[in-house]
Order: sequence, then C-alpha cells, then structure tokens
Amino acid sequence: MRRPRQALPENAMHPFLDHPGPLAFAHRGGALGAPENSLAAFEQAVALGYRYLETDVHATADGVLLAFHDHRLDRVTDRGGAVAELPWSTVREARIGGTEPIPLLEELLAAFPEARFNIDVKAAPAVRPLVEAIRRTDSWDRVCVGGFSDTRLAAVRAAAGPRLATSLGPREVLRLRLRSLAGPLVPGRRPPGPGICAQVPERHRGVRVVDRSFIRTAHRLGLQVHVWTVDDPVRIGALLDMGVDGIMADRIDVLHDVLAERGHWTGSDRATTTGED
Repeated sequence: MRRPRQALPENAMHPFLDHPGPLAFAHRGGALGAPENSLAAFEQAVALGYRYLETDVHATADGVLLAFHDHRLDRVTDRGGAVAELPWSTVREARIGGTEPIPLLEELLAAFPEARFNIDVKAAPAVRPLVEAIRRTDSWDRVCVGGFSDTRLAAVRAAAGPRLATSLGPREVLRLRLRSLAGPLVPGRRPPGPGICAQVPERHRGVRVVDRSFIRTAHRLGLQVHVWTVDDPVRIGALLDMGVDGIMADRIDVLHDVLAERGHWTGSDRATTTGED
C-alpha cells in the first residue's frame, strides 16, 4: 500500500519552486499563434524553453477533467454549451479556434513530463477529478493549484493533503496585503495561509497589490510572489527590479527576451513531449 503523502519540513522549499532565477509561466500556453490551452500552444512554449506552464481545469458532466479556461465552450471553440452540463463524448468534438481539440489535464501531464503546471481550478466539480488526476499521475512535486475561490482551494487542500502545493486564496492574499501595509513584520508571525506563494495581479480594481512592501512581507513569511498576466517589457522589468519571483505572460516571447537580456533565462529544452526524440 502506498504511504500517505506527508507535509514538507517547516521552511523547506517545495519542489515546484526549485528552479534557479525568476519563474517564467506560459499563461494558458502563451499567445504565439496557437489557440489558448491547446496542446499546440503548450508545445510552442516548451519549444521556447518554458518549464512552467499555466492552465485551468473544468470537469464535464461525467467527471472528465479538461484543461480549459471558460465555463462555456462558446468563446473559444466551434461548439456551445456549459462544460459542466455536457458529457465528454460531446465536448471532445469541440475544436479550440476551430482546429485544436480540448486536451485533458492528464494528457498534458503525460506529454510534458519535465514541465511543471500551475493549475487554476475554475469550478467546484473539478476539485475531486483534479486531485485524483494528480494522485494517479504522481504529479505532487510538479503541480501548484490556485484559484479565485477560497472555498475551492480549501476543498482541494482537504482532499489532497499537505503535500500538494497551492497558492494563497483571495482572503489570504488580502491578509498578506494588509500585513504588508501595517509596518515592519513582527518576528515569529506565520504566513496567512498554507500556500507556498502569492499569485496576484499588479492591481485589483484599481488598487495596487504588488509593491516592495508586499514582496518584502511575503518573502519574510517564506512565500514567493508570482504576478499575472504581464506582457509589457517595461512592466516586466520593473517587477523583476522589485524582486518578484515569477511572472505569467501571454506574450511568452516578450517574457523570454526580457529574462534573457537580464541573464535570467534558465528555461530548458529538456521538457520535450514524450512522443518525440
């Protein structure tokens, strides 16, 4: 019988974060011409040297877990309807951008065995299939789960246990932000949640989230700061100067070039698909 997963020792870095230099995330696979969240998009990112891939998950009516962002098929595919209300036999006929099939999460995990995946769980029905997929593929060390719902994140953590990496939820980010505005950090204070990182926009509803104080407070609590979604080279540079630990971009060519110019590009061409030599 497989032993239950255990929490990492206190202050130990989770394997998901074990990478030299700032983390470069290909948001939904990036936007270099291939449709978002398609196998083709992720292949382009990996070919460029990306080892961190960001995607989203939804479950079909019969519990099949898709790497797909929207609740409905309408915006990006040639079909319509709510994903959660349709069986996989119907959804599998849809084509992203009219050409690309919707990949299953497990297909992506298998196709890029050396890549790490940041996964946004978009709906409650996807929680259990996601944890089961991570368990079946033994992907604990190369997955970080985030989301815009404290309830969904709590459900993921409860189902997966302490070994799974997660980002802070919205309330936890708010507590971190308020703490960063309160002045010098009191020694011995614990992080605002069990996450390993804060994944945040620069601003939220016009209010600045990321500044030096926020980053400094997160670092003192042992948390990394990853910012999404940033495509402007000037803003990327400014965030790196502040000390952010990772950036998610659609323009993965721009992010690549900025990091390369600064001597930070540490992407690897080793994250190839299993079907290629």
